[in-house]
Amino acid sequence: MAAAAIGMIRLRNLFAVVMLSGIFSLSAAALYVVLDAVDVAFTEASVGAGIATVLMLSTLALTTTEEAIKDHRNMSALVVVLIAGAVLIYGTLDMPFYGDPMAPIHLHVAPLYLRDSIVATGVPNVVTSVLASYRGYDTLGETTVIFTAAASVMALIGRGRRKVKHGVPEGAPSHGYSSMKPHPILRVTAKLLIPAILIYAFYVQAHGDFGPGGGFQAGVIFGSTFILYALIFGVDNTRIAIRGWVRRTMMASGVLIYAGTGVAALLLGGNFLDYSALLHDPVHGQHLGIFLVELGVGVTVSGSMITIFLIFAGQDR
Repeated sequence: MAAAAIGMIRLRNLFAVVMLSGIFSLSAAALYVVLDAVDVAFTEASVGAGIATVLMLSTLALTTTEEAIKDHRNMSALVVVLIAGAVLIYGTLDMPFYGDPMAPIHLHVAPLYLRDSIVATGVPNVVTSVLASYRGYDTLGETTVIFTAAASVMALIGRGRRKVKHGVPEGAPSHGYSSMKPHPILRVTAKLLIPAILIYAFYVQAHGDFGPGGGFQAGVIFGSTFILYALIFGVDNTRIAIRGWVRRTMMASGVLIYAGTGVAALLLGGNFLDYSALLHDPVHGQHLGIFLVELGVGVTVSGSMITIFLIFAGQDR
């Protein structure tokens, strides 16, 4: 009994830490807005304060009140972590101090982007032009990392589908089962909010060339819509609303769209991810390429977020 009570206290403390982390992320998002970094604020609010908090709470729901007893301690893992941390700290010693006006990025890189990006790409939002064009290789790698993360979760944990859930066979409708069924206000409010959130996600995706937003932000907002649906109306209904093959296709197709845009530029005589070769006008080609790769990012991110959440939500304690 004493061990169980201590375990419950630890779970409550972890719950408080998770909620404080979500509050901190929301406060950081507001700070980013004040600093005119609205693109970062989008990501911090949706991922840090939204999806990450939900995933942590889902993990706590699967955690028992008693800690497993370990028979041995792996000191080699601790040594590897300490060495890797020391190497990372050593690598930062040659970096300029934070906010140093004489740093190379402030003397050479940033002025170049601000001066030439709009003329070269035709995209008023400098952040989008930098991420999708100047740093196209890096963004392709980040998109691939997101896809790999979701695929790794599927490989390590599984698809999160239980044979029977509250008397409902696998793949069958849940007949409205949800922990929120006794709360009609939440259900009605969600029905009003979900279409608006979806429209806003499409707006952020399409408007990323001209204002704050883009593929990553739109993908997370789109994925959060289905997570909200799952929280209110149940996981089984969500699996019916967006099937597994649809989610897996979204995860892979976004990366293929991004990489395919680069291959198309190669076939048209340009370099990989050189969008200027896509059309006769280089500026129009840049604009088209940025739109396509941002679409790929949004599709992969949304599919990966939904997949990871449903895998965690489908686990037994």
